[in-house]
Amino acid sequence: MPVPLLQVENVWKMYGETRALSGITFVVEASEVFGLLGPNGAGKTTLMSILAGLIGPDCGRLIVEGKELKPKDRSWRPYVGIGTQDLSIYPELTARENLEFFGKLYGLVGDRLTHRVNAVLKFVALSDRNNQRAGTFSGGMKRRLNLAAAIVHEPKLLLLDEPTTGVDPQSRNHIFEQVKELNRNGLTVIYTSHYMEEVQTLCNRIAVLDHGQMKACSTLPKLDATAKIGIDQPPPGFANRLSQLPGVSRVTQANNRFEVSANPLGPVVAEVAKLCVAMNLNLTDVTAAEPNLERVFLHLTGRGLRD
Repeated sequence: MPVPLLQVENVWKMYGETRALSGITFVVEASEVFGLLGPNGAGKTTLMSILAGLIGPDCGRLIVEGKELKPKDRSWRPYVGIGTQDLSIYPELTARENLEFFGKLYGLVGDRLTHRVNAVLKFVALSDRNNQRAGTFSGGMKRRLNLAAAIVHEPKLLLLDEPTTGVDPQSRNHIFEQVKELNRNGLTVIYTSHYMEEVQTLCNRIAVLDHGQMKACSTLPKLDATAKIGIDQPPPGFANRLSQLPGVSRVTQANNRFEVSANPLGPVVAEVAKLCVAMNLNLTDVTAAEPNLERVFLHLTGRGLRD
């Protein structure tokens, strides 16, 4: 059985009296795209900083390809690429100078450095702008250069935090396609974004973080297995009866229609049918709903505003 690229086991982090992370546990397989979601203040930035080796956890373990990383172990850093939400590039340097700078930080020199800089400039479609100062670039070009800086050293794991923030639709789509191509070439990616459709389309599995806790972690179909059920003249309180069925995670009602989420879904639908027979209710229709990440996210984290 292949060893996971990354195992995070019972990771905790405190900032004074504030608990940033509470017992976070998950696994990232090699060559997968793993989605990490959470509202403001959920603990995403702290977790990403720990995964990047920038800070250490208070307790818990990080295991990389079967080897546990010790506190202050810097050996992991060259294997990680970091695409931050706040641009890391230097505006007074040219695109090439930026990439040469970041490449040298990771130990690239000589022909290898030149080869990698040329390769990533071509990959992000900036070869013709390689001698232009980054400060003169458009928002989309800066985002592409930021991605190039994160991969110039050929990392094993790419951490991307809101990589398409603040760019036009064409640039956003271009960056999205670049991430997919990197993954097709074997790069493992942990991807966080407020664009739910990006995560829903791109990620094999998705973790939802809130208040420093892991609320859920699975594939989208398992996170949001939902059936739409029509009942002719349901009695008051019927939604509550449905929510009490074993395995049901969520029930919403709109007039005579109910959305019931459960995992696995099939046995629960059978129990709904039995309940209707027992209550002498007419079950008019049952249809499977398309999985929807935003529905899952709002259910797990609530609808209140986060600042």
